[in-house]
Amino acid sequence: MEADSKPKKSGARLCCVCNQNRAALKRPKTLEQICRECFYAVFEEEIHQVILENQLFKPGDRIAIGASGGKDSTVLAYVLSELNRRHNYGLDLFLLSVDEGITGYRDDSLETVKRNELQYGLPLKIVSYKDLYGWTMDEIVKMIGLKNNCTFCGVFRRQALDRGAALLKVDKVATGHNADDIAETVLLNILRGDIARLSRCTSIITGEDGPIPRCKPFKCTYEKEIVMYAYFKKLDYFSTECIYSPNAYRGFAREFIKDLERIRPRAILDIIKSGEDFRISTTTKMPEQGTCERCGYISSQKWCKACVLLEGLNRGLPKLGIGRTQGLNSDGKKDRKRDSRTPSIESKQCGSLEF
Repeated sequence: MEADSKPKKSGARLCCVCNQNRAALKRPKTLEQICRECFYAVFEEEIHQVILENQLFKPGDRIAIGASGGKDSTVLAYVLSELNRRHNYGLDLFLLSVDEGITGYRDDSLETVKRNELQYGLPLKIVSYKDLYGWTMDEIVKMIGLKNNCTFCGVFRRQALDRGAALLKVDKVATGHNADDIAETVLLNILRGDIARLSRCTSIITGEDGPIPRCKPFKCTYEKEIVMYAYFKKLDYFSTECIYSPNAYRGFAREFIKDLERIRPRAILDIIKSGEDFRISTTTKMPEQGTCERCGYISSQKWCKACVLLEGLNRGLPKLGIGRTQGLNSDGKKDRKRDSRTPSIESKQCGSLEF
């Protein structure tokens, strides 16, 4: 044996990127063994490239980050702040949160968002279901039960984000939807036969025909890597699941995606690619986009879904808006004969803001 030879460390693997530091983790997305510093670098660089390639932002844009206090939105706020400074995006960033009124869940997560406001130096705006609709999710669940409550929450949250963004006068809303979320949505839309949503659910920018566009900088980012990034960076985020969604339909799709990922990590991106490549038959009738007669929000029906759901709640008929609804008359029944020139019923608008 030569005198200058050194014994090799058993079991120690070097980072496949820098080939200097000891590998600290295996990337779920690529299965590469990599050190922490290189993981931070490639994670952030991939998001930066997604932003550039898809032209998500332009200098001077006011961007609202949909902030729930969870891992995805917290990492998004942190990374966008870092990239904005590092690459001189020239963005004005804001945190925008929705308070659904869920005691023991949202009130706690909003405390995390308020800490993020101080940690990242980003102004925070909070809009609430109670102020916009006159109902909290706690009150809705007492009336509707646990079976269909996610329908109300999802519809109201989408509109609340737009209304909050309108108050902030932003150019775009950035959300923390990741690759796993988008793959789940592709499967859900196939299972539901929802052709309209299937045709746009993989788009990295949506709502360009609506009040305020939305973008997904994490479109190609795996959920596991977001969790690892938040853990290693010691970011402050809220990790409890919503108390009202243990049996949500999406949860079953999520479990299926996780099973596929264990067998073949690339499956998540392949599902997204399949969704992107779907072509809708020219004979398929697509809904025509218009505006809600009651509140002015975008809708393919006379009333937007939020107004239909809210009307049911206010009439003590919470199941009125569950499922597909063409329109309602003053008795809360489907009205297919009403002339388009006839005004909708006159009562308070579903939100306190008009578009």
